[in-house]
Amino acid sequence: MTMDSPFLVLGIESSCDDTAVAVLEEPRRIRASLVMSQVEDHAPHGGVVPELASRRHQEAIMGLVRRCLWQAGVSNPMRQLSLIAVTAGPGLMGSLLVGVMAAKGLSQGWEVPIMGVNHMEGHLFANVLAHPDLKPPFLCLIVSGGHTEVHLVRSFGDYRLLGATRDDAVGEAYDKVAKMLGLGYPGGPVIDRLAREGDPDRYQLPVPFKGSSQVEFSFSGLKTAVLWLVRREGEALSVPDLCASFQRAAVESLVSKVKLAMNQTGVRTVAVSGGVVANRELRRRLEDLAGSSGGRVRVYLPPLELCTDNAAMVAAAGLWAYRRGVRDDLSFRADPSWELSR
Repeated sequence: MTMDSPFLVLGIESSCDDTAVAVLEEPRRIRASLVMSQVEDHAPHGGVVPELASRRHQEAIMGLVRRCLWQAGVSNPMRQLSLIAVTAGPGLMGSLLVGVMAAKGLSQGWEVPIMGVNHMEGHLFANVLAHPDLKPPFLCLIVSGGHTEVHLVRSFGDYRLLGATRDDAVGEAYDKVAKMLGLGYPGGPVIDRLAREGDPDRYQLPVPFKGSSQVEFSFSGLKTAVLWLVRREGEALSVPDLCASFQRAAVESLVSKVKLAMNQTGVRTVAVSGGVVANRELRRRLEDLAGSSGGRVRVYLPPLELCTDNAAMVAAAGLWAYRRGVRDDLSFRADPSWELSR
């Protein structure tokens, strides 16, 4: 690698059930980004089976790395790559280990620096990657199958957790409600689609922690309310109406806590990341929040391809950490409980 060569980061993501590899050219050019989904493997089980997920990652990861490097025009990784960034947590331990050990082997073999990345910081950087004008301080709502939390980003690398879910993440609640209704896995996309055909006023469902003065979430009560409704209505149940009613309550909970976090911190810039951000109703409500503020509130949403787990966001988080002086060596470990805020 010469002084005139571009700074290229190989990103690797395997925290759950998607194997992802990307090559990012500093600062924001995604040369290649590949994702191998395991949805068909886990759908018959109604959720992710950890042992199966790690086995599929093992089968896919090195072939995906080769394809991604080829698409990115990287023929000599030892000379062309500047950094390898890999998700080290949080996530499923077996899945994380596959990505981390593959990255360590490549780092050692190619003599390329390596960086362990927090998966939540990766989601945060999906918006940084997509929006060059996004600068701290800002709030970040991270919503996915495993996480629902709001962070205050004081600067990159300096994060304060304002609140998280007490039980289910919102994406997990979508999956469980879909399972109750026999809609298959994953539940988020199908509920979102059916909700557009339904009446959100048909069923009155509770908005979790409505009126609470704390930035926190809970979706177990909403899920239980859906369960009792399904049992009570029986064959008279309108699935589209229930999907619309459930989605309205879930989205209202998320948006209300974003408003509360803005009021408590005085920060009016909000970034939203994670797989649930692909939900059309959530995107609409957040865009309405910004549009009705007269310019006082700015909301940043990633493009759909950067919402779900991907390696470009991991590469971006690793790149920014490296540029602010963070260094790792081969001694770091996968940590399934790694918290973003300290």
